[in-house]
Formats: sequence, C-alpha cells, structure tokens
Amino acid sequence: MEKQHSGRSSFSGKLGFVLSAAGASVGLGNIWRFPYLAAKYGGGIFLLIYILLAVTFGYTMIMAETALGRMTRKSPVGAFAASGKGRWRAFGGWINAVIPILIVPYYSVIGGWVIKYLVGYITGHGSELAQDGYFSSFIANGASVEIVFLLFTLLTLGIIFAGVRNGVERVSRMMMPVLVVLSVIIAAYSVTRPGALEGVKYFLVPNPANFSWMTVVTAMFYSLSIAMGILVTFGSYMKKDVSIEGSTKNVEIFDTLIAMMAGLMIIPAVFSFSGGDPDTLQAGPALMFITIPKVFESMELGSLVGVLFFVLVLFAAVTSSIALTESAVSTFEDELGWSRKKAAAVIGIIMVLLGSLSALGYGPLSGVTVIGMQFLDFFDFLTNSVMMPIAAIATCLLVTSVIGVEKIEEEVTQNGQPFRRKKVFNFMIRTLCPVFAAIILVSSVANALGWISM
Repeated sequence: MEKQHSGRSSFSGKLGFVLSAAGASVGLGNIWRFPYLAAKYGGGIFLLIYILLAVTFGYTMIMAETALGRMTRKSPVGAFAASGKGRWRAFGGWINAVIPILIVPYYSVIGGWVIKYLVGYITGHGSELAQDGYFSSFIANGASVEIVFLLFTLLTLGIIFAGVRNGVERVSRMMMPVLVVLSVIIAAYSVTRPGALEGVKYFLVPNPANFSWMTVVTAMFYSLSIAMGILVTFGSYMKKDVSIEGSTKNVEIFDTLIAMMAGLMIIPAVFSFSGGDPDTLQAGPALMFITIPKVFESMELGSLVGVLFFVLVLFAAVTSSIALTESAVSTFEDELGWSRKKAAAVIGIIMVLLGSLSALGYGPLSGVTVIGMQFLDFFDFLTNSVMMPIAAIATCLLVTSVIGVEKIEEEVTQNGQPFRRKKVFNFMIRTLCPVFAAIILVSSVANALGWISM
C-alpha cells in the first residue's frame, strides 16, 4: 500500500524518507561546486565550519520544513495556509512551491549534458570529450542538447508517474547506495595517482588565510535542499512513527559524506593532472565538462573512471530532479485537486517549455538574454540567489511568529521520539537562521550583479 489512512501517499518508513531526502540534497552542486569552494577558501577550516553550520543552521531548517510538512500533510502552499489565511502566508507557500517548478527544467538540461558525456565514455569517445572546444561546440548545437535534455526529462517523469513509493523511493533506494560505493571507488583511485597527495593536503589541511565565512555559509545553504519546498513535501509523506530528528541526522551525514568524497575524487585528480597547480581548479560546468575529461584522458584507466564518474553524476542528478519534480507535482495535486498523472503531465509540459529555453540558450537563442544572462544562468540566479533565501526567511517567520516553536516540538516528539538538539533549534530558528538567509540573499544578488566577488 502507498496510501496512508488520510489518502495521502507515504514513504514506507525511515529509510525511504532518508534516502529520498538525501538524494534531493546530493546533487550536482556537491560534485562540481563544493570541492572547488572547500579547497580554495580554507581547506580543513572550511570543512570544519561547514560541518558546524550543517548541524546547526542546516539541521534547524531541515527539521522545521520536515515537521511542517508532516504536521499539515500538505505540500508548501497548503502547509503555509494551514495556520490561517493571509497574503504573506500565501506568498511564503507559493514561493516555496514555485522554486522547484523553475529549477527542474534547467536542471534537466544539465542532466542531459551528463547523459551525453556518459554515452561518450561508454562508446569509447573519451578522447574526443577531452578536446579543447568540445563542450562549447556541444552546447552550441541546439538539436543535440535538446535531444539529451528531453531524454533526461522523460527519465524523470517516468519515475514520477510511478508514484512516491514505487517511483521516488524505489529509485532513491537503488541509486543512493550505488552513488556512495562509486564515490569511494573513484576517490580511492584518485588519491593514489602520482602527485595526488598534494591535492589531498590542499583539500584537507586548514588554511585560515583563505577562509571566507560568506562562502561557507552560502555553500551549506545550497547543499541541503532547504528552501525548495522539497522537504515540506517529503515531510508530508513521512509516517508519524518515524523520528524526524533521527532522519535529519542521517540526511546530514549522507550529504556531508558525498561532498567530502567528491572533494577526494576531484581535487587530488586535478592536482595529479596539473602537476600541483591549484589554478587549474574551476567550479561548475567548466570543472565537470572541460577539466575532468582532460584529467581522465591523462589516466591509465581514464575511460573506465569516466564511465563510473558520469554514472555517479547521473544518479546524483536524477535523485535531485525527481525530488524537485515530486514537490511540484504534489503542489498541483493538493491545490488544484488534479490526479497525479494530470499533474505530472502538466509539469512535464512546463519542463519542456522552460527547459528548451535553457537548452537552446547557448546555441540558437544565444542572442536572447534576460538582464544580460543566458536563460539557464537567469533561472539559476532567480531561484538560487533571490527566491530560495526569501523562502527560508518565510519559513522561519511562519514557525516562530505564526505556528510557534512549541507546535514543532510537539510534532517532532510524537510517539516519544527524541528532540535532543531542541535548544539549538529554538535558538537558530528565532535568530541566526533568518539572519543568515537575509545575508545570503543580499550577498548572492550582489555577487551575481558583479557588485562584490565571492
């Protein structure tokens, strides 16, 4: 059975929730952004502060969103409205609901790029992928990008059509353990390459001179899938006998583990390839689709490592994309009374329409920009730099000023479940969480507009 007595879909238990929520958290950012930021901005000191923030700021936001979802049995819009009507509550609910609808189309475009590179390595064209200018030529080819984008979109929608337990949970249960195993295998191979230990030191040894508070706070915020409506939705699928705090701890461990393993996969390998030059490190698509293929080309087992690496990346992309899509579908089901199939079909149409803008944005539509940005970059800026911090602030205000932290405590401690970090939660949700979110909003917008450099 996939339905609870209320008629709402549910995860089978704690493991289903943890692996699905961890799958949402472990995405492309953990692989192509976190290692670069950690290595460049302080190494070991960055990692220590990141973990500290994860068990305070990240913990508090995950707890608040998950408890809100389970308490109300609603996706974000309904969860915010459950405590009464009001314009700002409607705004808070809808901004949390709209974020995944805007993210998943362009995220699926990048997922398509991953499919392209995985197929390239499987078919023995790894050397071609490592050539100068290959990636630029590929994303400029509108037809090629659109095809792989549609393939990734169909894969995502196929899983969503299968349901919460038979689709989202089943796929997460299969992909997440494989993802962990692959990360360990690749990291083990990477750190044994000639000259790789210098990369390990660069990644792990504290370098306070390069440390940036703002960078580590921002990295943590974008790593845990908070302020996207996902955890509210997944919380609404959580059974009452499952420990919210215990599940949150497991999600934190999964996310941090994969981020650390990504650093040990990538930093030592790049150092080995470059002869220890830290300037070779990059972030984002340039790292994954330009630098990494060159690194694999220099390895003895480069083609095999390339296959394993891009399988890992594909799994990370898929588990995140299904979480984003599930949140969007759940909103349409709850607020419009649609069937799951109708909601998924409409979301699919939105994904194709908006995603095609991003897919063609570096090719046929390269001359069309929004405030000077290509479509993919604009959607990323709008959701990550503007909407997500606002959504986090709205959640904090809802919990502290409307629902009350006492209600969250009641939900967390149902059936005698523990709330060991209650004091941390109460302090963070009332003070530092909204302050951090506001700082992230201002600094991210200023950075995106070129006013500051992060």
